[in-house]
Amino acid sequence: MAPDRENERKRSMLKIRLRRMGAKHRPYFRIVVSDGRRTPTGPFNEILGTYDPRCTPSAVSIDLAKADEWIKKGAHPSQTVANLMARVRKESSASV
Repeated sequence: MAPDRENERKRSMLKIRLRRMGAKHRPYFRIVVSDGRRTPTGPFNEILGTYDPRCTPSAVSIDLAKADEWIKKGAHPSQTVANLMARVRKESSASV
């Protein structure tokens, strides 16, 4: 395998994604960094925040500094997590 492809493959192994917690019919999510080859319920490297879709409006808490560090290291956020991060950035810039 070419060195560029091997490095790309290693970098894309880390994912920032949602991990479902909570009881049946009461979802609650943690935003975690984990190996993309593992199941979402498997082991994870670090918890970056939480997401509670049952609140009105939905409660989102993300440590953006840690998330940016992981992205610099090569982690790829899922589409949902990317949308949540954008929402948190927008809310934090509006409140400043």
